[in-house]
Amino acid sequence: MMLHICQAGYETFAAKELGTKPQRSGPGWVAGPEAAGEQCFTHLCLREPAAAGGASLNALAGGIADFFLASVRRERFETPWPFVAESAGLPGLGRRTKGVAEEALARIRARMSRVAKLAVPGRPRIGPARGLFIYLTAFDAAFIAREAVCGGQRRMADDPRAPSRSYLKIEEAYGLLAQEPAPGETVVDLGAAPGGWSYSAAKRGARVCAVDNGPLKGGALHPEIRHLESDAFSFEPECSVDWLFCDMVEDPDRVLGLVGRWLKHRWCRRLVVNLKFGRLDPLTLARRCGEVRARCRLSRLRHLYHDREELTLAAEAA
Repeated sequence: MMLHICQAGYETFAAKELGTKPQRSGPGWVAGPEAAGEQCFTHLCLREPAAAGGASLNALAGGIADFFLASVRRERFETPWPFVAESAGLPGLGRRTKGVAEEALARIRARMSRVAKLAVPGRPRIGPARGLFIYLTAFDAAFIAREAVCGGQRRMADDPRAPSRSYLKIEEAYGLLAQEPAPGETVVDLGAAPGGWSYSAAKRGARVCAVDNGPLKGGALHPEIRHLESDAFSFEPECSVDWLFCDMVEDPDRVLGLVGRWLKHRWCRRLVVNLKFGRLDPLTLARRCGEVRARCRLSRLRHLYHDREELTLAAEAA
């Protein structure tokens, strides 16, 4: 069995990606088999999780610590390892999780001080990882595992100068490619207003052309950002650019057509595109991305931590 952790409210889609009926589910998680293909909605997948229980915080933390200590008897720790403690979407469970995690780590520290010092809180970067992964499904129950696969989704810190909440989405999306705009690189941001994505690139030293008939605000009034009042669908760059950004409230098929044209003409090296699925089945939308993704050397499609009814595509052109 695998534990598939997703955003609360999107369990149905996470279950559909498994291709079979889930064994169990709850707010923000689905227990079932390993998925055959890419998972857009699973943020973190725990491999072969064990169950831990305890009526009190100390009992639950003790069971988690004992599980970890028993599993590392022949294991050497030379580098930092992820210590991840999360919880289902139930009121007050987050605070309980924090207390359980602190007590479990204290017990590990009492027995293996050097190993505990190497623990790094928070989700690891995209891909497989080995450490300690704790997921509370109730105040007295948790799943625990030593191995997990991270989809790349993670909560980002806000910036008071960012002109919109969408800034958090592009900050999170960089992790899907393990790359971000660099000083001197060029970015075209289609449908840029009010400028959250443009600001994200400009503050890293990239030169941005923000294309939108609407106004830019806040931090997007930046010396590295050139605002072009034009329609995003008719805009054509004078030369190829390093990054294409696109976050528009538009029909996703129309956006995919626009992105396909950019790839066909080789107008960009990398891209980050947000697709609004709304009433459209997101798994159907994921399949419709196939033609665009076929033109890419690397592509990842995810429902990000900061996404709502939308999917984010990050890719490198072929």
